[in-house]
Amino acid sequence: MSEVLSQSEIDALLSALSDGSVDADLLKEEELKSKVKVYDFRRPNKFSKDQIHTLQVIYENYARTLGTYLSGQLRVPLQVELLSVEQLTYEEFIRSIPNPTILNIFSLYPLHGSAIMEINPNLGFAFLDRLLGGPGYAPSKARALTEIEQTVIERLSQRMLDYLEEPWGSIIQIEPSLERVETNPQFTQLVQPTEIMIIVSLETRMGDVMGMINICIPFLVLEPILDKLNVHYYYSTAAQERSPANIAAIRTKLENTTIPIKVVMGKTVITVRDLLALSVGDVIPLNRNISQELDIVIGNRAKFLGKPGVFANRMAIQVTGIVEEESE
Repeated sequence: MSEVLSQSEIDALLSALSDGSVDADLLKEEELKSKVKVYDFRRPNKFSKDQIHTLQVIYENYARTLGTYLSGQLRVPLQVELLSVEQLTYEEFIRSIPNPTILNIFSLYPLHGSAIMEINPNLGFAFLDRLLGGPGYAPSKARALTEIEQTVIERLSQRMLDYLEEPWGSIIQIEPSLERVETNPQFTQLVQPTEIMIIVSLETRMGDVMGMINICIPFLVLEPILDKLNVHYYYSTAAQERSPANIAAIRTKLENTTIPIKVVMGKTVITVRDLLALSVGDVIPLNRNISQELDIVIGNRAKFLGKPGVFANRMAIQVTGIVEEESE
């Protein structure tokens, strides 16, 4: 039904009010009733819509960064997408996750208290299998972690937590630190069962394996920065970080950064027997003619071409060309 009344409907309503068939006081009561909302005191909504929206922006950025890191670390295409940001009680969260699972208990200094990064066991064991040289398959039945697996997952989880610093940087400078890894949710009691938590669900897909990474942060941890959890503050702070002074500071750091440089004289292949028989004065022929230009390697990539020589009684290389991307 359209919310805009036609002229005939307006005339009919005015005539109904004038002849008493419609009570104006009754209409006011109905309007007041429509404004009443159900409120559950056992599960209050402590986070506003604006605060949840800000958290969505933060963890959308985190999901992109995390996906890039895991793809490089595991050397396999991997996608991480933000599925939802919602507020639940701690008891509801604990009941919703499997047993056993991978629970990473971590702190967010300077914020007080602890939070949880829960990695679904199907996904966690696929990560472990990939890191330990396997194809990235999960076991058919979930089990507890061995000591070696726990050490590997601790190192991986700490790196995953480190990437929280950048998306949170516009709100507060945090230092995530892994405290311990648990597998039984029933033995992990961070807060009271009725305490409100913010639950961030990240859907992660690696080949045929799909699972959830859930980040659970208690309201008490985020309470000191609730006034900063709004989109206006987030983007205004981000704009300040791109000020000319910050750009100049970043440029200065980049210009003073040292990188390794080397000149490749040539390459060859010899047998182990010839290598063991080498002595002073032996000559090893290379695959490059003396008149050919040499590769100048910056970091791990050949970026320039040059010719060797001497400058101020020191060995030197004169840059004669640039290695194009296509030819490289």
